[in-house]
Amino acid sequence: MEMNQPAPQNPLDQNHQGLMGRAMDRVDGHLKVTGRAPYAYEVKEGAKPAYGWLVEATISRGRVSAIDTQAAERSPGVLMVMTHRNAPKQAPFAHEGEDRFARPRPQLNDARIEYYGEPVAFVVAETIEQARAAAALVRVSYAQDKGEHELQPLLAKAEKPAGGEGKEPDSHVGDFDGAFAAAPVKIDATYTTPMHIHAQMEPHASLAWWEGDRVIVHCSSQLLESAQKCVAHTLQIPEEKVRIVSRYIGGGFGGKLPIYGDVILSALASRELKRPVKTALTRQQMFHVTTHRTETVQRLRLGATRDGVLTAIGHEAWSHSARFDDFYESAAKQTRSLYAAANRMTQHRVVKLDLPVSDSTRAPGEAVGMLALECAMDELADALKMDPVELRLRNEPKQDPEKNVPYSTRQLVACLQEGAKRFGWSRRSAQPGQVREGRWLVGMGMCATTRGNLLRPSKCGVAMDGEGVLTVKMSMTDIGTGSYTVLTQIAAEMMGIAPEKVRMLLGDSDFPPTAGSGGSFGAASAGSALYDACDKLRTKFAQGAGIDPAQAVFERGRISGGGKSATLAGLAGASGVQAEGEIKPGEMEKKFSQQAYGAQFAEVAVDMDSGEVRLRRMLGVFAAGRILNAKTARSQAIGGMIWGASNALHEDAVVDPRYGYFVNHDLAEYHVAAHADIPAIEAIFLPEVDDKTNPLKIKGVGELGISGAGAAVANAIFNATGVRVRDYPVTLDKILAGLGGANYASR
Repeated sequence: MEMNQPAPQNPLDQNHQGLMGRAMDRVDGHLKVTGRAPYAYEVKEGAKPAYGWLVEATISRGRVSAIDTQAAERSPGVLMVMTHRNAPKQAPFAHEGEDRFARPRPQLNDARIEYYGEPVAFVVAETIEQARAAAALVRVSYAQDKGEHELQPLLAKAEKPAGGEGKEPDSHVGDFDGAFAAAPVKIDATYTTPMHIHAQMEPHASLAWWEGDRVIVHCSSQLLESAQKCVAHTLQIPEEKVRIVSRYIGGGFGGKLPIYGDVILSALASRELKRPVKTALTRQQMFHVTTHRTETVQRLRLGATRDGVLTAIGHEAWSHSARFDDFYESAAKQTRSLYAAANRMTQHRVVKLDLPVSDSTRAPGEAVGMLALECAMDELADALKMDPVELRLRNEPKQDPEKNVPYSTRQLVACLQEGAKRFGWSRRSAQPGQVREGRWLVGMGMCATTRGNLLRPSKCGVAMDGEGVLTVKMSMTDIGTGSYTVLTQIAAEMMGIAPEKVRMLLGDSDFPPTAGSGGSFGAASAGSALYDACDKLRTKFAQGAGIDPAQAVFERGRISGGGKSATLAGLAGASGVQAEGEIKPGEMEKKFSQQAYGAQFAEVAVDMDSGEVRLRRMLGVFAAGRILNAKTARSQAIGGMIWGASNALHEDAVVDPRYGYFVNHDLAEYHVAAHADIPAIEAIFLPEVDDKTNPLKIKGVGELGISGAGAAVANAIFNATGVRVRDYPVTLDKILAGLGGANYASR
């Protein structure tokens, strides 16, 4: 099935069983709360495993000049110490390839060191304690080169990145420079965002063993097909000789899109030792061995008429990448479609640094890009003495202003209006610093929210047996978002059976391939493949029952139509009935601009003496196509909002500029929002179906809530205090600098 035409009316629209949109409990919830859902490190399959431990480099650039492993090798229980001197040869790291997560990721391939924390040795022992103890005995000497670890001092060295995966670094419409110069009201502000860490609850871990010449890897991976290709390319073996299994994942957030050293080294050591090898990264190791969100510097220039109509929008973004990599944070991409203006410019530049690889972190681009854009819009509203909601309403485009195609659906205006009404926005003081409760200054802020909608190729296999049980197989993963549940709802509604009659098998590369979990495309892609498979299965059942497929009704385990009726179990019989489905993107993604939208509102209180911020309440109103499950969708939305608030107030991964390592490399010092930080928070979804997106008529919700949320908090702080902080996170020291008398504070 290819999305070349709008999706027609279908069984999900009819919703005979009422499963679409139902707030159904997670089907895997009982397994998880009783500890019977094995995550990668908990898998107990194959023979007794040995345990691996990584030894990390303590310089950021240079080479290993000497390494002494003798003491480690003599340590109790040690089976192997692998270094660049004895590691099996692997394919070199490659820049080429449309799928950057499928590229080779060699470990210990040579003596070069390209970032602090890069693995320089791998110790394998009978127990994890023995491996850890022996790892501490490995002695490494380095020939060190001077590294570069800071973005802002090197902006002059920034380069235009290559376009990749449909991302053009720059865009130009009209005459931005001329229009901005002529605009009667201007905003020219620079915002900075720090590096962010994924901070998933489940650390990266893997278990690998070989069956003949085929390696089986249980790991925590969001994209099984990419992982399979990565391992195959790295080990230089055929893809069919690699099986990746990832049935349960304790959070991904983009940090489990790539494959890391735990997987590759476990596979290599297992082949050498001829027994399973299990490896887990410590929380501290994850800060350097895995990826992070890059720091950004963003310059926003907005030109408008005195009645608030934008005439010029300019958004320039600088970010960094590892010296040997090519990823960049596309922080200006949402600016290309969110607001109307005849003259436009977006630009991305990248600086190469000697840091670990930066890569996708939840809502890459929009999460930090909208921290800048939506604060700049708030600054413009303040300069115009105009309500921030009204400013956005006055700049609503009639079509995508840069693609020049219609929107598939766009309910941003409705989200803004409904959110303002529900939040009590009319009670907001337009003049900052006017509302006080004792020692607390109180303010409200808001932002618009948008996130691009994607559809990726995916396949699915379904089979119904003589007991009326439908088995679904696909390599789709569940990173805690509820994939098992929403896919069960789709299958049950399509086939007219109870959810308990669906056997959902996910997370195995031996199953039909899917796009996996990432980019908020998981449910749409895997779910559409499932829809297609069930649609074909329905046709087979209708033909078997002698019923016109167009008239067939599937409900309560039966098919009926044209005066005929039969049970699905009876029609399936002993041999069962099977079907395969597939989804591919098509012309719809070219003919329409596909976005999900929202509006977010926040109220904060700021201590007038200390600058301490207390978030009091948040509201998000979203429009994201059909909602498959009201409970899991709300969970995703408020999770994103919490992440956005955390970015605004807390998260800041600090690199020591001398050595290139993360100083606060644990959850004690890298603070993410805790329960005490997040009081009343609510998410509302407006009714919507979008037949241009996919046959399910849904849009991604996983990353929508984070996009802009932090700006609503920062704007509320300004409304409370009159202090504008453009350097995230908005910590009390930066607020105090402004409370001392200056109207605006920035680093």
